[in-house]
Amino acid sequence: MRERTLGRQGLTVSAMGYGSMGINLAYGPADEEEGVAAIRHAHELGVTFFDTAELYGWGANERVVGRAVRPFRDDVVIATKFGFTRDYGYDSRPDHIREVVDNSLRHLGVDHIDVLYQHRVDPAVPIEDVVGTMSEFVDAGKVKYLGLSEAGPETLRLAHTVHPISVLQTEYSLFAREVEQLFPTLDELGIGLVAYSPLARGFLTGAVKPAGQYDVTDARHSGSGAFPWWEEGNFEKNVEAVARLTEFAVSKGVTMSELALAWVLAQGQHVVPIPGSRNPGRVAQNIAAVGIELTQDDLARIKEILPHGGHGARAADTPAWI
Repeated sequence: MRERTLGRQGLTVSAMGYGSMGINLAYGPADEEEGVAAIRHAHELGVTFFDTAELYGWGANERVVGRAVRPFRDDVVIATKFGFTRDYGYDSRPDHIREVVDNSLRHLGVDHIDVLYQHRVDPAVPIEDVVGTMSEFVDAGKVKYLGLSEAGPETLRLAHTVHPISVLQTEYSLFAREVEQLFPTLDELGIGLVAYSPLARGFLTGAVKPAGQYDVTDARHSGSGAFPWWEEGNFEKNVEAVARLTEFAVSKGVTMSELALAWVLAQGQHVVPIPGSRNPGRVAQNIAAVGIELTQDDLARIKEILPHGGHGARAADTPAWI
C-alpha cells in the first residue's frame, strides 16, 4: 500500500482510507459484524486510516471501529468528529467539544485520537474558539492532529492562525467537484484533503438503483429527498454518464468504482479518499484502485464524459463555505 502525507505536521496515512459511517448510518440495514470484518480486511490489505464520528450512531460506530482495530490499534490512524446535536443542529461550544471528545475516547477504547475534526462549522461559535479548545487536547496528548470538515477558505485561514490544521474533509468525487475551488487555499496553508463519498454515495459503483428501490431507512430512498442526483431528470442523465464511464473502465480492464477512485487519487498527492463499503469483497476492489495509473489521455476522456460533475446538487442541504 502506498502512503500519502496530509498537511505539514507529519500525518502519514495509506493512500486509501476507510469511511465507517455506513455501518451504522444512512445506507439502510447493516450488520455490525460484517462491518468489523470489512475494517479488518481493509487493514490486511494495507489500509491504515479509519474514519468515524460521534454522529454515526451516537457512539455506536466509534465502538465498532474501536473494537475492529483493537488488535492493531498502534499501527493505524483513527479519525473522529464532533459538532452535531441529537436533532442534527450544530454545537461546537467549548464545553460540548470537551464532553464529546472524552466520550469518543471512551467509545473507541483508546488513550488518544489521531485526527480530531469539527464535523461542521458552527456559525454560533467563532472558529478561533473552536480550534483553541481542540488544541487543548493536543497539548494534553489526547489528540495528535486537527482537521475541519466542510469548511471554506476564510474559516480555514482563521483556524490555521490558532493551531495548524492538517486536513480538510469534504465530499469529493467525479460527481462532486466543488472542493476544487479550495485547492489553492489548501496548497497555500499546506492542508491535506480527505475525500468522503468518493463513489458518489454509490452512484459510481455500477450498482445504482432508482431512489424508490432503496430501503426506506436508506437516505437515497425517494421519500428522503436528500440527494438530488436521484431526482427525476438528474437521475437519467447521471445513469447515462455512468454507463459511458463504465464502458471506458471496461476498456481499461477495471471496474467503475476502481476508475472513480483512481480519478480521485490522480487529483494530487494531498488527496486521500475514504470509501466505506461494508462488504469485505468490495473493500478489496476499492483498495485495488491504488495501483491504477491514469494517463493524461485517460483523464481527458473522463472529463469529456463528465466535465463538471454530476447532474444536480450533491445534497439538498449542501453546506455554505465561508
